[in-house]
Amino acid sequence: MLDYVGAMDKAISEIHVDDVPAPLPPGVVVLDVREQFEWEAGHIEHAVHVPLMQVPQRLDEIPIGQPILVVCKVGSRSAQATGFLQANGRDAVNLAGGMMSWEYAGRAMVASGDAEPMVA
Repeated sequence: MLDYVGAMDKAISEIHVDDVPAPLPPGVVVLDVREQFEWEAGHIEHAVHVPLMQVPQRLDEIPIGQPILVVCKVGSRSAQATGFLQANGRDAVNLAGGMMSWEYAGRAMVASGDAEPMVA
């Protein structure tokens, strides 16, 4: 588990897919915290991939001062990452329902190789 250091005493910011502008505004960073096989199956174009357990070690790769939309498959791992990022000075928000809600809403995804994008 991630070390929350003070994050547990405040609410984790969350946004519903219907409230996410399409296309994403310039400057918004999408951080995908799923595992490699999930990422390869389908992800949001231009997203940054940092698996959840690597977030603390790779924190310096995650920008300060830019809005960060954090995603996983259903929203649990991304909620953990969002809490950690908020506790470490990042403007992070969790995508409620994760990539499952993104896919269900018909939002665009890309996959590795020539595969049809899907949420794995």
